[in-house]
Amino acid sequence: MAINQDKKNRIEEVVKKILATRIKTFPTLDSRNRNAPFHELIVSAFQEQFKHINVPIPYLVALSSWMHGLSTSLGSGFESLAHILSGGYKREFTREFTMRIKQSQAQNIDTIIRELKTGRKKGGKDPDLDRENRLIFNFSRDEEEVNALGFTVDNYREAENLIEGIELKSVRPNSGEGRGEKQKILHAKAAFKKMCPDKKILFYIGFPFDPTATKPFDYDKERFFNYLVEFKKYFSPDEVLIAAELWDHLSGHKNTMEEIIETMTKVIEKAVKNSA
Repeated sequence: MAINQDKKNRIEEVVKKILATRIKTFPTLDSRNRNAPFHELIVSAFQEQFKHINVPIPYLVALSSWMHGLSTSLGSGFESLAHILSGGYKREFTREFTMRIKQSQAQNIDTIIRELKTGRKKGGKDPDLDRENRLIFNFSRDEEEVNALGFTVDNYREAENLIEGIELKSVRPNSGEGRGEKQKILHAKAAFKKMCPDKKILFYIGFPFDPTATKPFDYDKERFFNYLVEFKKYFSPDEVLIAAELWDHLSGHKNTMEEIIETMTKVIEKAVKNSA
């Protein structure tokens, strides 16, 4: 069993909290989003296309706003599940907690980003995770230091010989976001290595599910990379965890995603039964 009962109980509480929040804000049939007159005006141009679902446009706009709120709640929920499964936690390295890196690390990060952007690295594959790590993990203690970029780690985990960070993404990243994410992760890895030179440093981007899959637990990393905008340009498949791969990594066991879905289903079925 991947998830023990204590963790399942904590997962249930996360799901209950999301349900309670979204139930309170679910729009009534006569409701409308009063702060979205422009949305309603544009959507009204598609009345013919929406005719078959027979939903009033103001209510449709209100539902859309509610769904956006649900996505935000689920994003926070995914972080909570990651913390429960892995024992990690969210950690910020910004403002007064901004970390320092060596000048050579900063220069090498600039070089890596420039090469990835232009695709002009000589020889080898792009992105080359092993090469990137060599460039940012090797430095002299006598070098001058500069501020690293500020960053937040959604799931930070530190062990005796390891520091691991995971950036969780619950929606499709926008065009151009890959470059910024890669730069931030390189700065984070460089800072962690400078802080703990004897520890192994890992950093991933995690996606809770594969929106290109036809079945809940399936994923295809190559297809998913093609679906993303410019991520293939900046990220190696080895630094991206998706769907069941992510959840199994967090728990250290197989079939974790299935157990999460099973636990969520029981909570939702009970909530529906109690509201009937």
